[in-house]
Amino acid sequence: MLLANGLGVRLGGAQVLRNVTAQAPRGAITAICGPNGAGKSTLLASLAGLMKPCSGVVTLDEVPLTNIPAQDRAKRIGYLPQSGEVAWNLSVRNLVALGRLPHGGGGEEQIEDALQSVQLSGMADRSISTLSGGERARALLARVLAGDPDWVLADEPLAALDFYHQHQVLACLRSAARMGRGVALVLHDLALAMNHADRVIVLDEGAVAADGPPEQALSADIISRVWGIAPRWLGEPGARALVI
Repeated sequence: MLLANGLGVRLGGAQVLRNVTAQAPRGAITAICGPNGAGKSTLLASLAGLMKPCSGVVTLDEVPLTNIPAQDRAKRIGYLPQSGEVAWNLSVRNLVALGRLPHGGGGEEQIEDALQSVQLSGMADRSISTLSGGERARALLARVLAGDPDWVLADEPLAALDFYHQHQVLACLRSAARMGRGVALVLHDLALAMNHADRVIVLDEGAVAADGPPEQALSADIISRVWGIAPRWLGEPGARALVI
């Protein structure tokens, strides 16, 4: 279990997270949703051990992240930031291979599996500079998957993808969850969160506004209170559409 307990985070003197308790269990997809500035990316980065809280603690299987050596933490938690920047113009395969660095390299089978899982096997020898934004986003996700982590934490991994590839990536992440990995995603699309997540955490002004199954956490009442709109859900479970 990857757990934030009573987490508080300050950035530039501002309180960004306030007493947040949230978990990313194994074998499930957890969506983190909320308005802009609600603290979603800060919570995800904190779960990855990349931000120092001013209060509370993040634990991995009941051990504080601060007590786990950085290399061991990198093996167990794969983190995909919102930014899609790549410092060097590597081939796609070499970029994905960087995900093996916490393990000391190697892992050709994991690299090939990661490329296949995001449908980039046929582009493995192309340079990153020749890819579209969506292709680059998938290559960066493959880099995380190549590390074979226990948890995959991804900040808006669907933002640059078209409809087809959004659903391919979600299928890939669902497969990872079925294999026992924990998956936590920052999502702005509430319909995708409703239809694909097992659990949804809704943040509002740095605090947890809702936490539970999608039908509860993304109810019309909660969306109205947090986002200030009057929505309706249409359709059947697993295929719902949000009407505003």
